[in-house]
Amino acid sequence: MNAFEIRGGKPLKGEIIPQGAKNEALQILSAVLLTNEKITISNIPDIKDVNKLIELLGDLGVDVKRVSKDTYEFQAANINLDFFHSQTFKAKGGSLRGSIMIVGPLLARFGKAAIPKPGGDKIGRRRLDTHFLGFEKLGAKFIYNAETGFFNIDATQLKGTFILLDEASVTGTANIVMAAVLAQGKTTIYNAACEPYLQQLCKMLNRMGAKITGIGSNLLTIEGVKELGGTAHRLLPDMIEIGSFIGLAAMTESEITIKNVCYNELGIIPDTFRRLGIQFELRGDDIYIPSQKSYEIDTFIDGSILTVADAPWPGFTPDLLSIMLVVATQAKGSVLIHQKMFESRLFFVDKLIDMGAQIILCDPHRATVIGLDKRYQLKGIEMTSPDIRAGVSLLIAALSASGRSTIYNIEQIERGYQDIDTRLKALGADIRRL
Repeated sequence: MNAFEIRGGKPLKGEIIPQGAKNEALQILSAVLLTNEKITISNIPDIKDVNKLIELLGDLGVDVKRVSKDTYEFQAANINLDFFHSQTFKAKGGSLRGSIMIVGPLLARFGKAAIPKPGGDKIGRRRLDTHFLGFEKLGAKFIYNAETGFFNIDATQLKGTFILLDEASVTGTANIVMAAVLAQGKTTIYNAACEPYLQQLCKMLNRMGAKITGIGSNLLTIEGVKELGGTAHRLLPDMIEIGSFIGLAAMTESEITIKNVCYNELGIIPDTFRRLGIQFELRGDDIYIPSQKSYEIDTFIDGSILTVADAPWPGFTPDLLSIMLVVATQAKGSVLIHQKMFESRLFFVDKLIDMGAQIILCDPHRATVIGLDKRYQLKGIEMTSPDIRAGVSLLIAALSASGRSTIYNIEQIERGYQDIDTRLKALGADIRRL
């Protein structure tokens, strides 16, 4: 098992460029299956989850060409539909939760698909009902085979309809949109997710010839077309990385500039970090964070303790709550972190407590953090990364802590963060791979 060894307590300095957005990449890459024409995608992050999906597309028969480090050309002209039922597909698809995203495009273009029960982070139940209920509304029929672990879906003729989603699922919305673009007639999706990554997908599909209106709202209307063509697309920078680097700078008293952040696509993320007392400024499209000796958590207007909770976009993304929690441990003041969506995502706080943080885990969804105001430095320990976001939160804690920390199971971190140790070293971090 690989590990990072970190000697913390050292301020960092310099510029860092965020990688392309992981969550956008999984949607955009799946969309290449909707056409037999060439699609060029740039700013693709070189991370395990994305590379697994690219490899899976190649196994399905997509012609994949790597043009540069972050740019690929895809052409899905000769798809092997028999590959769906192979043990190779079961093994590769089952280890990647993002593999569910290929179902919508396959149903739209070929009328059938199969998918093994996907894997991913162990952060609680992450149901797939929204995806399949949407496919059913469009006319698909699916059966789960408990013995083989496969979902088999048949959709010989998808027809547009009205769909009210049971939750504003980002991946569910994206999957249903991709299924609907080639369906017969008009599809209306209400309570649709409207994250920037979903908007990016819809804009790309429209460039390919789709007819989608309502982009950016929770009401999407899709007029089905007969076929789609090729296009070029550039991924947004990863907003979770941007938030992670803001938190890192505050925790380590570092002066960091985050380059080319596409600030207008960050929603309330910057203001939420400001409520923790973190100072930064926008320079062009870069975020500059000065070195800060302390930062003070805001309160509500009546003086009560601030609550930071996740919510569907344009609310605060759940992927950054772990970062907010660890950053709050060294702030002045207290905050309640409320993780509504996943019941296991806060369980990593026991490691922070071992490091000296003052945290009360109220229940699986809520934790109260009493900030140390940097009067007491966290201390280095040995720990294991349970998932991508908690792993990076522990990494940030280790970089701010005194002494040596060792983080095991860093494969989880590297599923979502590209060359993280190399990029941190460039800022002056004392981190090495074991």
